[in-house]
Amino acid sequence: VSGGAVEAVAPAKEVSAKVEVEAGAAAVAVAKNMSFREESNRLGDLKDAERKALAELRAKVEEAIVEGKLFDDDSASVKEAAADEKKPEVAAEEKKEDAVEAGEEKKEEEAKEEVAVAEPAEEKKEEAVAAEEKQEEAAEEKKEPEAEAAAEKEETAAVEAEKAAPVAAAVVDKDVALWGVPLLPSKGDEATDVVLLKFLRARDFKAGAAFDMLRRTLRWRREWKSLAATAADGDDDEGDALPEGACVLDGADREGHPVCYNALGVFADEAVYRSALGTDGGKKPARFLRWRVRAMERHVAELDFRPGGAASLLQVTDLRGSPGPARKDLRVAMKQVLDLFQDNYPELVARNVMINVPFSYYAFTTVFFPFLTQRTKSKLVVARPSKVTETLLKYIPIEAIPVKYGGLKRDGDTEFACEHDAEIAEVVVKANSTETIEMEATEGDTTLTWDVTVLGWEVRYTEEFVPADEGAYTIVVSKGRKVGAGEEAVRNSFRAVEAGKVVITVENATRGRKRVLFRHKAKSALAKKC
Repeated sequence: VSGGAVEAVAPAKEVSAKVEVEAGAAAVAVAKNMSFREESNRLGDLKDAERKALAELRAKVEEAIVEGKLFDDDSASVKEAAADEKKPEVAAEEKKEDAVEAGEEKKEEEAKEEVAVAEPAEEKKEEAVAAEEKQEEAAEEKKEPEAEAAAEKEETAAVEAEKAAPVAAAVVDKDVALWGVPLLPSKGDEATDVVLLKFLRARDFKAGAAFDMLRRTLRWRREWKSLAATAADGDDDEGDALPEGACVLDGADREGHPVCYNALGVFADEAVYRSALGTDGGKKPARFLRWRVRAMERHVAELDFRPGGAASLLQVTDLRGSPGPARKDLRVAMKQVLDLFQDNYPELVARNVMINVPFSYYAFTTVFFPFLTQRTKSKLVVARPSKVTETLLKYIPIEAIPVKYGGLKRDGDTEFACEHDAEIAEVVVKANSTETIEMEATEGDTTLTWDVTVLGWEVRYTEEFVPADEGAYTIVVSKGRKVGAGEEAVRNSFRAVEAGKVVITVENATRGRKRVLFRHKAKSALAKKC
């Protein structure tokens, strides 16, 4: 929209598409691809076994919160297990002592037999030695009761001190929450079940395992020092801000899930790489890990944990220009992030789409796949550079896909901000054929604006204005040119001083068909703002 003048929308006819051989074929509206759907979080949609597991987990969480034991680390059970492990060791030591005593008794008997056959002089000598030994034994026997008494005294004192020590009262916090959702089931918040279901699904609906996972997550969050920066905090301490474009939310998919774009190419810069993988002398985790956790926290804040809401992200990871699997530090950091997210952010990523994947990635995945759960593997989608737009279009509307990935979304764009401007049409160009798209201006002084993208491109593209007056000359808006596979969507406009139409010609010389997606609008000088 240009200028500040009051404008009125010119009546524009429906966009038509023509094939040179079969003129007059109409452009068809884009049929939305069937996107994935999350498993239902509504209680009525759960199976009987799943409802039973949820009820069991709710009971465990309720009891732990009310009794103030939700954050306990089960130290008592750990001590009991350690005591059980020590029992065999004590028994073995006692057997060893008995064997030593038996050996000493045998030696004493042999010594007595030798004394019986020895000469009288030797007998006296042996008697003297035996007397000395008896005196030493008597002294040792006298010391043993004293040592035992001292040990018993110390044990008694330790027990009394332990009893006298004040027992810390359990802290009951009924307002404990996770991701902004209260965890106490008796509060009646419908989002509580949605959060608990995520832990159940991550543990195959085993209530005990899901409960343990929840407790570990809560303990980790309490200990993690870098979670102070939330979505509302704009300042990052110690320069822990993510590199620009490294991890951003941009739009939503067809089901309303926020879309998170991760661009690993920013780490190809050596300075950024060193900064990201630095460990601050071992005092803190790598900055890369802190970046990802803090970014994840901001993104989770955008989710809707109510039943039926978008309670997970669609994650797009762009590997174009990334440092590659040869960089060990990056591999280690990504493995840490993977483990951390699987353990503490269960079921918060509905789909992970990896795009611009180089051939080396397939060797790279052999390192990480053994560490992925089966559910995580089932959510992974891989797209080579030539299939990026086509893959993203399965989950995200073309108008919400950024132009750098072949979509029509431009930052700060106002041209197609109105709902009636967002209608998308599609034309299929068959192999070795040509099609045209027509956009009409029914009166003079009308501005036509359009967006066009072709999945995979590799076509010849031309734009012309044909006046309604047959005697007028055709005006070339854009000369014919070959458009490569990596081209962004075309955005152009033309001000028609007289009635006519803009004709876009797409020539496909390849052996495969091409999908052309486009939108347009026509405004006269008196058109109103939307």
